Amino acid sequence: MLIIGISGGTGSGKTTVVSQIIDQLKNEEVDVISQDSYYQDTSHLPFEERKKINFDHPKSIDFDLLVSHLKDLKAGKTIEQPVYSFIDHNRTSETITIHPRKVIIVEGILILTHSDVRAMFDIKIYVHADSDERLIRRLKRDINDRGRDLEEVLWRYQTTLKPMHQQFIEPTKEFADIIIPTNRPNNVAVDIVQTIIKDRLT
Repeated sequence: MLIIGISGGTGSGKTTVVSQIIDQLKNEEVDVISQDSYYQDTSHLPFEERKKINFDHPKSIDFDLLVSHLKDLKAGKTIEQPVYSFIDHNRTSETITIHPRKVIIVEGILILTHSDVRAMFDIKIYVHADSDERLIRRLKRDINDRGRDLEEVLWRYQTTLKPMHQQFIEPTKEFADIIIPTNRPNNVAVDIVQTIIKDRLT
């Protein structure tokens, strides 16, 4: 099994890079695990308190569960991945069954901040985009897909997203094996990743 970690700031284009990699590996077994599924269980908190949580701080992620699940997959075991609701700011009662695959891609803004998670990755990728581009993408996603209003998104960006990016996420570039800029199409970088994956699988 090949485990690939793909990180980068919010709205940097991680999902696009993941899709490009998967599209070129149609004949291989690939599955994607999102860091967002592993936010801490906050069922004990009322909704108004959950809204105030800093979801861009490493403490918001249940890294122990993520590491445990990756170890299980590597050992050939099936896992039950949590399902997170961005509307309710909490895990749901549902899970998604993930089976062991030849390639597991783990994507998320904070996955390179945790040493035990980093140690699970055979390839570490950081997707880079400038801050204006990331903010625009985040606005569109949170308003259209997650039911947020403009004021809430901008408030969260100013108070948590930007400072957390500077403190925790940007510095993890140093752990990356490959940095992919997404301000323009970067097929060469993606081709390199695909070649590495195919070489490791043969």
